[in-house]
Amino acid sequence: MSTPTPPRTFHVKSFGCQMNVYDGERMAELLAAQGMTAADARDEADLVVLNTCHIREKATEKVYSDIGRLRRDDGTSPLIAVAGCVAQAEGEEIMARAPAVKVVVGPQAYHRLPDMVAQAAAGKRATETDMPAEAKFAALPKRRRSGPSAFLTVQEGCDKFCTYCVVPYTRGAEISRPFADLVEEAKLLAAGGAREITLLGQNVNAWEGEDDKGRAVGLDGLIRALATDPDLARIRYTTSHPNDMTEGLIAAHGEVDKLMPFLHLPVQAGNDRVLRAMNRSHTVESYLKVLERVRAARPDIALSGDFIVGFPGETQQEFEDTLRLVDAVGYAQAFSFKYSARPGTPAATMPDHVPAAVMDERLRLLQDALNRDQHAFNAASVGRTCDVLVERRGRHEGQWLGKSPWLQSVHFTGEAQIGDLVRVELVEAGPNSLAGKVLAKVAA
Repeated sequence: MSTPTPPRTFHVKSFGCQMNVYDGERMAELLAAQGMTAADARDEADLVVLNTCHIREKATEKVYSDIGRLRRDDGTSPLIAVAGCVAQAEGEEIMARAPAVKVVVGPQAYHRLPDMVAQAAAGKRATETDMPAEAKFAALPKRRRSGPSAFLTVQEGCDKFCTYCVVPYTRGAEISRPFADLVEEAKLLAAGGAREITLLGQNVNAWEGEDDKGRAVGLDGLIRALATDPDLARIRYTTSHPNDMTEGLIAAHGEVDKLMPFLHLPVQAGNDRVLRAMNRSHTVESYLKVLERVRAARPDIALSGDFIVGFPGETQQEFEDTLRLVDAVGYAQAFSFKYSARPGTPAATMPDHVPAAVMDERLRLLQDALNRDQHAFNAASVGRTCDVLVERRGRHEGQWLGKSPWLQSVHFTGEAQIGDLVRVELVEAGPNSLAGKVLAKVAA
């Protein structure tokens, strides 16, 4: 049941993508601005916000499972708010199935969360799934504190309508946040402790706007502007679409020192017929040509991608085309998934769904190839000298963990503090991380 008084403590649990992490951070800032205190564990919180992801199969059922686990031994529950993409997709149905939920708020309306929580604490359930993202960002508090690496959402929504994807329905149409707002937020993050900023968007490289001189610019123009901030050492961006890799953005990889040599560019499949069925709007050839141009601009770039196996109608030969693409590219990292039908998407009603056992075997073979290449990339890094951004302490005494320019996890011992850039020699490679030897601290 609801708490009888307004909640004093809160806990936000975010699932899924990096944009959900960003949204979770902003919701926490909103609640803290109302005088509430963040609780480390949800068992200690008067209010629990489940910031959900709808991209994978059974995501909705997992939300209800999480709601059930919030019930305390004495039969009570905290005030529960369901936010994010499942909230957008399910709306008031969540409250009908789970009466313990008092607030349902979509990803473009969470700026209204404090008012909705106040309504719920007064005994009124609150649902909001409007889609005007511009209003959300204008209402959020200014950023004040940050860890050494911070996220900054610059673009939301998607107009691509891939046939397997729910994002256009849960996040809405593509919108780009204004240039001036992003420059200001980046400066606040850097002043608050961020040495590295990752620019986020469902199709981040579709961002467009006008700079401070009124000139039309794309993502490369925004990156070049952010790179002038002396407090900011590193810039990254994700997730990109192959069709939005402009020549200006490709050139920025070779011209902007602060833009890290890492590109996450999902391809999803290595066969043109499957790509057409997915409505991906690129071909294997056009994708490889983009990678060729990127590598020409930045020869040491690390490449990452996304893959779906078992898309409806995918044959064994078509799957083997994906393996051939993986062999041709040599990914430093990649994410791979079995196809899962999302209600309301065109692919869910396509014929010839691939049997689960076949998908399992294809995913195993694909992941074996991707893991092989990731290990090979890490092994080839041994002997390199690079700067590592220290993000946290390791599990062992005196150990630190951070990221290389190529987004590899690096652990080392020595003199350091969180937020430092430390020059290290990479001396040993594992499948998922590298060991480094400290050479010097990099001057701020």
